[in-house]
Amino acid sequence: MAVIFSYFSVVLIWATTPLAIQWSSDSLSFMLAAVARMSLALAIALVIHALLRQSLKTYWQHRAIYFAASIGIFPNMPVVYWGVQFIPSGLAAVLFAMSPFATGVMTLLLLKQNPFSVKRVIALLLALSGLVIIFYHQMKFDLRSIYGISAMLLSCVLFSFSSVWVKKLTQQKSVTLDAFHQASGALIFALPGLLLCWWLMDGAVPQQVSTKSALSIMYLAVMGSLVGAALFFYVLQRMSASAVSLITLMTPVLAIVIGKALADEALSSQTLIGVAVVLFALLLYLPWTIRSAIASLNAWLLRKLAEPPAYEGGTSVQQELQKIKEYVIRFK
Repeated sequence: MAVIFSYFSVVLIWATTPLAIQWSSDSLSFMLAAVARMSLALAIALVIHALLRQSLKTYWQHRAIYFAASIGIFPNMPVVYWGVQFIPSGLAAVLFAMSPFATGVMTLLLLKQNPFSVKRVIALLLALSGLVIIFYHQMKFDLRSIYGISAMLLSCVLFSFSSVWVKKLTQQKSVTLDAFHQASGALIFALPGLLLCWWLMDGAVPQQVSTKSALSIMYLAVMGSLVGAALFFYVLQRMSASAVSLITLMTPVLAIVIGKALADEALSSQTLIGVAVVLFALLLYLPWTIRSAIASLNAWLLRKLAEPPAYEGGTSVQQELQKIKEYVIRFK
C-alpha cells in the first residue's frame, strides 16, 4: 500500500507542477526559474544532510547511479522548457505521453526484457488516443511546432533512458539506495549543467522577483524536486520502469480534475470521453492485482468530472478540497 500511495502522490505532484512552472516564470526567465528551483532544492537537501550528520561520500561511491538519475533533470529540463515555447501545453502533454513506449524500448535494449504484449500495446495506444481526444482543439501544426515536437520527443527519450539506466545500474551493483539520496544526488550532478546552460542562454538576474515567482519556486523546490523526486525513485525501486512511466499518462487527466475542483472549469463531453478512454486504457494495462486498488480511484475521478461546475452559492472550493482529503484518507 505504501508503494501505491507513493505512486499516486507522484501523479498528484506532477499534475500541479506545470501550473507552478508557469507561475515561476512570472518575473524570471524560464532558465533562471529552473536554476533557482534546483539550487534551492539542493540547498535544503544539504541542510538536511548536515542536521542528520550524514556523509556525502556516498554520492561519489555511487556516482554512476546519480549521474544516470541526473539526466532526467539535465539536459531533459532545458529541452522541455525550450520546447514548450513552440507548442500548446495540450500537445506537449500528448507528446510526453509517448514515454511508456520509449521506456519499453529502453527496457528491451538495456535490461533485455520485453515489456510489450498485445494487450499492453493496445492499452498504450488507447491511452494516447484518449489524450488526443482531450487536447484535440490544441492540435495545431506549423513550421515552429516542429521544434517543439522534436524537443518533447527528445525529452521522452531522455526521461525513459534515465529511468531505465538507473534501474539497470542498481540491479547490476545489487544496491538499494535511499530515495532521498537519489533525489539529492541527481540534483548535485545536474545543477552544474543547468548553471552553465543558464549562463549561456540568459545570464541575467532581475532586480525584483514577484511573490508569485518566489512562492512557486519554493513549492517546486520542496514538492517537485525533493519530495516528488524522492517518491519517484522510491517507486522506481519497487516497480517496473514501464509501470512507472504510466505516470505521464495519468498526470494530464489529474491536472484536468484539479482545474475543475479549484477553478470550477466547465468540461465538455469531448473531454469526459477522452478521460474515460485514458482511465480504461490504464486499467487494461495494469495487472489484475493492481486493478482492484485503482478501479475505485478511476470511478471517483469520472464521478468528479461528471459533476457540474460549482458557481456562486454552490459548493465552495474548501468543501471540494475537504471531500478530496477525506477520499484520500479512505483510499490510504
